[in-house]
Amino acid sequence: MATHEFAAQEAHAHAAPQGFIRKWVFSLDHKVIGLQYYFLALAAVFVGMFLSLLMRIHLIWPTAALPLLGDIKPETYLTLVTMHGTIMVFFVLTTAPQGGFGNYFLPIQIGAPDMAFPVLNMLSFWTTFLGFVVMIAAFFVAGGAPLHGWTGYAPLSAVQSSGPGEGLGADLWIISIAIFCIGALMGALNFITTTLDMRAKGMTMMRMPLTCWAWFVTAILGLLAFGVLLSGGILLLMDRNLGTSFFVPLITMNGQVTGHKGGSPLLWQHLFWFFGHPEVYIAILPAMGMCSQLLSVFSRKPIFGYKAMVYAIMAIGFLGFMVWGHHMFMSGMSPYTAFAFSIMTMGIGVPSAIKTFNWLGTLWGGRIRFTSPMLFAIGFVSLFVSGGISGPFLAQPVLDIQLHDTYFVPGHFHLIMGVASIFGIFAATYYWFPKMFGRMMNESMARWHFWFSFIGTYAIFMPMHYLGMAGMPRRYSTLTEVTYLHDLIGLQKFITYAAFVTIAGQLIFLVNLFWSIFKGKKASDNPWEATTLEWTTATPPPHDNFGGHTPVVHNGPYEYSVPGAPRDYVMQNDPEIEPAH
Repeated sequence: MATHEFAAQEAHAHAAPQGFIRKWVFSLDHKVIGLQYYFLALAAVFVGMFLSLLMRIHLIWPTAALPLLGDIKPETYLTLVTMHGTIMVFFVLTTAPQGGFGNYFLPIQIGAPDMAFPVLNMLSFWTTFLGFVVMIAAFFVAGGAPLHGWTGYAPLSAVQSSGPGEGLGADLWIISIAIFCIGALMGALNFITTTLDMRAKGMTMMRMPLTCWAWFVTAILGLLAFGVLLSGGILLLMDRNLGTSFFVPLITMNGQVTGHKGGSPLLWQHLFWFFGHPEVYIAILPAMGMCSQLLSVFSRKPIFGYKAMVYAIMAIGFLGFMVWGHHMFMSGMSPYTAFAFSIMTMGIGVPSAIKTFNWLGTLWGGRIRFTSPMLFAIGFVSLFVSGGISGPFLAQPVLDIQLHDTYFVPGHFHLIMGVASIFGIFAATYYWFPKMFGRMMNESMARWHFWFSFIGTYAIFMPMHYLGMAGMPRRYSTLTEVTYLHDLIGLQKFITYAAFVTIAGQLIFLVNLFWSIFKGKKASDNPWEATTLEWTTATPPPHDNFGGHTPVVHNGPYEYSVPGAPRDYVMQNDPEIEPAH
């Protein structure tokens, strides 16, 4: 208890800032830092979408010359693939759910006045921001951005003469990811300490909302995974610039012996995917927590199987470190090793299935309110299941060898990791916007945005599975020269047109977001009639979150439709309801 009180006093030691710079730029307030992360991710997602738009245009009009950009060469296409994947995975899917909403709402939901280490929190954001600037700078240096893919496979990424963009652009790419890893490690330490030491009186671990459990486990994953990627990035930079041979064997490049020997390209794959598969869960776990929260709130029912949901989050985090080899079935690994990774991959589907059935159990028999946050939460469940079903196919080495280099894989991971996580971000935005800005978002525009996004996502990524089963290879910039793929070009055109419409639909969200910040209808303190602690404080929350009155928690986070209660929900800080006899 002494540790708890000391940490709380330390966190609250900084007074409310007065000047613009200290309040909005170099802020120590977790709420401002959360907004900074959110708007950084918002900028990054539109950069990433623009790159994907250029890829889709090139795939169906390979000879088109675009204004300001000219024609897209094969190497330019690979650059677009590399930078789209990198920006989306690191600066959107990792940044918004954890850095944005996690920073803003974790302390409020556990009854804390701030994060445990406010200065470290500020540093983690500006480190992440610097990483993004360095990543974008790769477009503008001599040779341009790299083309080695977002996975950075050696030796392509480890030898500077291996292709266009593999000079300074690739160095900046690696440095950017290393900087990002440092920021993520600082953030992870902060999240873990805050969750363990800063909870209000009565807020036991098993009274925490599932969002807090998701952020907590995600922080543990980040602490263990980003250090590995940081180490791998440093070794890769040494191979490129200092003549070491960690990842480069004795090879010839363009007819010349490279001067390297003894390195292993597979070592990079192991280091990258030991980070890379937990990264999938770093992106998706916060969205799972968010979905659990919203399904309970808008079904007006307690979450089905709270403890099972908590243990499933833990199991996913634990098993996530044991399945990285399923990304490497093509690498020539022993069939026995491949079999072990295949079994573990099938095993991780069990806690995911538990969560899915519990979500359905929460909805069953509920008095469902189809608000925009609820629509996106249900959409998340749909995408998670649809994308997850194709996972067990790729978990079988004998099938993965056929499907690995085809469009089946982008179809799978965009559904389950990419757009599912984005739907979690949208759901959180519509749900928490009133608390963050004191205004409501426009519900009609939000519904239009949902249907554009939901139908568009399926129209884009479901056909990719069919393309993959038909043998269409991914990462190819043009597909018109190959006879057996000729009949599939029509499907590629359909995907591109669907992408145009879906991206246009995101402009509805953008307009709604910024219009509502300034002109939206004023929100009450608890517009959704929810139970968790963020809805007990003022809107927007004051500097120390609770106006000097630290809440005392008496109830669980999902007390809806409680018999004997005066209304259909019981706040966490309400007096405990005596059970009716």
